[in-house]
Amino acid sequence: MPCPDDNPVISALKARGFYKKELSDDRHELTCPWLHEHTDQIDSGTAYFEPDENYPIGGFKCLHGHCAHRNVHDLLECLDIDIAMARMKPIVRYLQGQIHRMRDIAERELAERGQYYQRGGLIVALNRDATTNKIMVKEISAPALMIALSRIISWERYDKREKDWITIDPPPKLVTALHDSHAYKVLPVLNGITNQPYLRSDGSLMTEAGYDKETGLFGVFDPKDFNIPENPTKEDAEEALALIAELLCEFSFATEADWVAALSAILTAAIRASLPLAPMYHARAPQISSGKTFLCAIIGAFATPQRAAPATFPRDDEECRKLLLSELLTAPAVIEFDNLTGDLVAHKSLCTALTSEFLTGRILGVSKTASVSTRTLMLSSGNNVGPVQDMTRRCLTINLDPACETPANRTFKNPNLLSDLHRERSKYVAAALTIIRAWIVAERPVSECSSLTSYEEWSNFCRQPLMWLGLTDPTAPLFEAMDDDPDQVTLGLLLKAWHKNFGNKPTTVNEVLKHAEFEDREMYSLLEDIAEERGKINRRRLGRWIKRYEKRIVDGYRFVKAGGSRSVSAWMVERVS
Repeated sequence: MPCPDDNPVISALKARGFYKKELSDDRHELTCPWLHEHTDQIDSGTAYFEPDENYPIGGFKCLHGHCAHRNVHDLLECLDIDIAMARMKPIVRYLQGQIHRMRDIAERELAERGQYYQRGGLIVALNRDATTNKIMVKEISAPALMIALSRIISWERYDKREKDWITIDPPPKLVTALHDSHAYKVLPVLNGITNQPYLRSDGSLMTEAGYDKETGLFGVFDPKDFNIPENPTKEDAEEALALIAELLCEFSFATEADWVAALSAILTAAIRASLPLAPMYHARAPQISSGKTFLCAIIGAFATPQRAAPATFPRDDEECRKLLLSELLTAPAVIEFDNLTGDLVAHKSLCTALTSEFLTGRILGVSKTASVSTRTLMLSSGNNVGPVQDMTRRCLTINLDPACETPANRTFKNPNLLSDLHRERSKYVAAALTIIRAWIVAERPVSECSSLTSYEEWSNFCRQPLMWLGLTDPTAPLFEAMDDDPDQVTLGLLLKAWHKNFGNKPTTVNEVLKHAEFEDREMYSLLEDIAEERGKINRRRLGRWIKRYEKRIVDGYRFVKAGGSRSVSAWMVERVS
C-alpha cells in the first residue's frame, strides 16, 4: 500500500472540527477531543506532532490535568485511524514468492527519498558531516540498508495466531537481494558532487542546486553566491583573468608556461565535475618551502571549500587501485598526493583513472565489483620529482623556482592569501566560470595547438579560453616532460646502440648481453641501468622492458618482434621514415 498523500490524522482532525492551526512544519494546535471532560471546558495547550524517527506514529499532548494519561494511541482510537496508516509510510506485506516485487518496491521508495543513489553499481547515501558540514557520499552496507528500509517502509507479515497482519523488520533475504543487485532500475545515478554552478553538455551553466538528472551531478551550493554574467564578453573574461592572476602573483614560477599551466589547473578545478577526463597536475620545485603544497591548496579551493586531506603516493599498483577505488566511491572533489619522495610512477590503475571515465575493481568489504566515476581533480607535489613513463602525457607539471638559498625566509605581501580565497571563494570561482562561459558565448574560437589524446573536452574548456585571451599554450610543460622522460631518453639510446651493433638482424636478449659485455661496454652500462638486479642484469626484466616499448618510435627507430621460440623472443630495430 502506498504512503497516503495527506496525513490521515490531520485530515480526520479537520473533518471533526478539532484542527486549529499549524504551529511549525510538524506541529499542530488543536482542540482536545476530550474537551468535555475538562474543568470549565477550558480549551488550550493541545497539540499533535507528526511522525518522526523518535515518534514513529506521531505524538499527542494535552496540558489539561484530565488528559494527563492520554497519548497518541488514544487520539488514533478516537479518530478511528489504524496505527499503520498513522506512520505515514507505505506498507509492504511479506508474501512468499514475491521477493522480486518487494525488492522493486524497496528500491523505488529509496529513490523517492532524494538521499539514496547508485554509484559504481553500489547503493550510496548523501549525508552531511556534523563537524565539517560537508556533504559526504557513503556506501550503504547491508545492515545500514536494513535500517533505512525500516525507516521508510512499514513491513508486515500475516500472523496465523493473531489472525492479523503484524509489523516486522525488513526481511533479510530481501535486504540481501537489493544490496547485492547487479543493476538498479530506478535509483538515480550519482556521477559526482559539485560545490558551484557547473557546465552541462551543451555548454550552458547549471545554476540550480540539488540533483540534476541529465548530468548525474548533485549541486551543493547557494546560487545567489555566484555572480556570473549570463552572456559574458571577452572584456568580462579579461577582468576575471586579472582577478585570478592576483592569487598567483607571489608564486615563483620557473617560466611563463608554468604560470599559465597553474591558471589552467584553476579552470580545471572549477569545472572538474563537468569534464569526463582531465590530466593530473604536479607542482615541482628544487627544494622545500618553495610553495608547492600551497599552490595545490589554491588550486584545490576552486573545486571544494574544504581542504583535501593529502594521501601518501602508493608503492605499487595493487595499493594504488585499492586507494583510488575507495576514495573515488565517495566522489571527492580532489585527491592529492603531497610531498612525493620519488617520481610519479605510472601505476596502471592511476593511468586508467586519468584516461578512462570509470575505474573498475572490488571495493574492500563489499562482495561485488564496482565501476566508479573518475571525475575528481588529481594533484601532487614533490621536490625534483615528477611524472615518468606513461604518466608524462597524463600529468601537467607546474615548475616553481624561488631562486634563493632559503625559500622559507621569504616574506609575502599577503600571508593570509588562502584564508582570503576561502572567505571570498564564490567570487573567484565565478571568475573562473566567467572565463570559460565567455569563450563559449564567443562561439568557441579555436587557437592552433598540438592535440592531446583523451583530453579533447578538457582542452576545449581549460586550454582554449586561455589561448583566446592571449596566453601561451598551458600544455607546453607536458610536452616538454614527454620529451624529457628518462625512459624515453633511455629507449632512444638503446635503439641507436642496438641498431649500430646488429642492424636489422633479429637478436635475442641473451645474444645482446653477451655481445655488449665484451664488445660495447657503453651499451652494457645502458642495459645495467634498465635491468640491473642484485649486481647483475636480469634477462627477463630486460625482455619485459623491451616488450613494453615495442613499436614505440624514438628518433626514427623502434623495436619490433622478429620471431624466436615460445620461451625466447628475438627482437630487431628498424628505421621508420
